[in-house]
Amino acid sequence: MKYGIYDRIIESNKMEGKMAIVKSFKCVRPDRELVEQVASLPYDVYDRKEAKAAVANKPYAFLNIDRPETAFDDDFDMYSKEAYKYARDLYAEFKSRGIYEKDNTDSYYLYELTMNGTSQVGIVGLASVDDYLNDIIKKHENTREEKEIDRINHVDTLNAQTGPIFLAYRANDALQKIISQNTHNEPIYDFVSEDKIRHRVWKADREYNKKIADCFQNISKLYIADGHHRAASAVKVALRRRKNENDKDAGYNYFLSVIFDERQLHILPYNRIVLDLNNKNCDEILESISKNFDIIECPILEEIKDRHEFGMLLEDKFFLCRAKNIVKDSVKDDTIKSLDVSILQDFVLKPIFDIKDPRTDNRIRFAGGIRGVGFLKSELECGRGKAAFLMHPTSMQELFTVADENKLMPPKSTWFEPKLRSGIFIHEI
Repeated sequence: MKYGIYDRIIESNKMEGKMAIVKSFKCVRPDRELVEQVASLPYDVYDRKEAKAAVANKPYAFLNIDRPETAFDDDFDMYSKEAYKYARDLYAEFKSRGIYEKDNTDSYYLYELTMNGTSQVGIVGLASVDDYLNDIIKKHENTREEKEIDRINHVDTLNAQTGPIFLAYRANDALQKIISQNTHNEPIYDFVSEDKIRHRVWKADREYNKKIADCFQNISKLYIADGHHRAASAVKVALRRRKNENDKDAGYNYFLSVIFDERQLHILPYNRIVLDLNNKNCDEILESISKNFDIIECPILEEIKDRHEFGMLLEDKFFLCRAKNIVKDSVKDDTIKSLDVSILQDFVLKPIFDIKDPRTDNRIRFAGGIRGVGFLKSELECGRGKAAFLMHPTSMQELFTVADENKLMPPKSTWFEPKLRSGIFIHEI
């Protein structure tokens, strides 16, 4: 498919080795007094029932716009044109009532999230669609078309990007200096969300606009940490609109992002719950696992500290499973197969539990590491699983290596906390 001038731009960028483009923008953002009521967790952390419960008695919560089906009966088609029209109309109402206002000048913003006493500060700006197409913005995860379509329709109907993409860059002291210079003043927002995360936002002084842009143009790669579907959807909206327009400065050529220095980020494990033992008893499971892993029964661990180890809850007992050298040697030269989630899948879940594709098999569930081992234990005690696996988290370096090699991680490999809030920053396209 050809897009005229944009094909030439893409080819030119590939030839010239272009660096990252991150633009300031005129942000649509909530009234200071209402931001705490507006800010919402990302739309995709909820199932339908959870989303409806989350907006109950919260009329200003942005989740009402992000998940418009919450305003309708449970049998309402959440992907209908009526749903997206409702979201568009509610967004317009929020603006008309002064819940949202648009800044008059292009700005960057600094967004700080503090969890358990640890803070991370990202730069809020617009990443380039062409950088995504040119592989300057690197991916590590597959996307599913059916999930993209929902956000494509949402962005297209609202004419706005409402959920920021979580990006990362390799350590950069120049940007960190700029961040520190712009976070001394009183923030424009400062609130603590229900999950005890403190959120603070500053608008960068205008004199720093060029400095920030120049810093990013010295960065060769940005990495998607979280938000692959949102990013892919924004890109497809842009490509759709380019068919009918030839405006390289249009807002749809960029997507809303919060961009962090790798040194500030921490990946939590993405744990597994298996619903049945594949017609095996516990002794058979342990015997099979012992062929490739040293198994140590021990008290329940809160975390797994070393690579190539995982914890297993099985029949009220906890086992530490450590990969034998035969396993380590077989995967050491393969970026994907050496990931702990791959080792578990290839040596345990597939051959022992017959879970061939964790993306589609309904016999496996996933639990973000924020819920901890206590959640896994409670799920088994309540009969909602027969075995659970506590993982060692994927590292940022592993994420970078996979992305740099243009490979994809297995599903559910990374879980980032704290989660960026939707509704604080909106980019109209």
